Amino acid sequence: MKAAIFLLLAVPALPAAAAAPAGAPAEADWARTVVATPEGGFRMGNPAAKVKLIEYGSLTCSHCATFAKEGMAPLVNSYVRSGKVSYEYRNMVLNGLDVAATLVARCGGAGPFFRVADRLYATQDQWKGRVRELTDAQKQALNALPENQRLGRLAELAGIPAIAAPLGIAPAQAKRCLADRAEFDRLGTMNEAATTLGVPGTPTFFLNGANIGSHTWATLEPILREAAG
Repeated sequence: MKAAIFLLLAVPALPAAAAAPAGAPAEADWARTVVATPEGGFRMGNPAAKVKLIEYGSLTCSHCATFAKEGMAPLVNSYVRSGKVSYEYRNMVLNGLDVAATLVARCGGAGPFFRVADRLYATQDQWKGRVRELTDAQKQALNALPENQRLGRLAELAGIPAIAAPLGIAPAQAKRCLADRAEFDRLGTMNEAATTLGVPGTPTFFLNGANIGSHTWATLEPILREAAG
């Protein structure tokens, strides 16, 4: 992973994700079926859906937050629940704060991921603002910490573990995940894979394997409606 991605201070209500059996009947609520994918993402919905939507997103991306606020509820309620569309979110981290938020959001695996990500998007201005307001002394103290402690301290200063705690990620668990080198490296691998696929930034959407670029819900919904029939 390029070191520039992880510069610590370069910062510019979904349904419960209880797993359902793989062979759930057609009348099942497919939004309750959430699994990790081999590519490192988390997929919600019918694995055999006619329409497969993938988003490459960043938790510090303001456009991604807007899409989450405007589009996730109608996407889930109108397309994913019925099994017509599956939705996969793949993290593409952009900076150190993004890495910290992403490690916490992914900490509990598939079960709580979408709930935590949704809450982080809803409160994005608050936790990004806390980091923007750090004093020079706080920044210096942060950068003086050993490398394996910086992300944890950055997350604490932003208040990210406190946001995730009510959603099933205990503070002690978040702390362990923030120091998880293997998961850190996994995010780097995901970024490299996204670059190989030609993902220029976030959010970028793929529909049935084809890159359809960046969208708002207003521009994406007609494409989904046509594809889903």
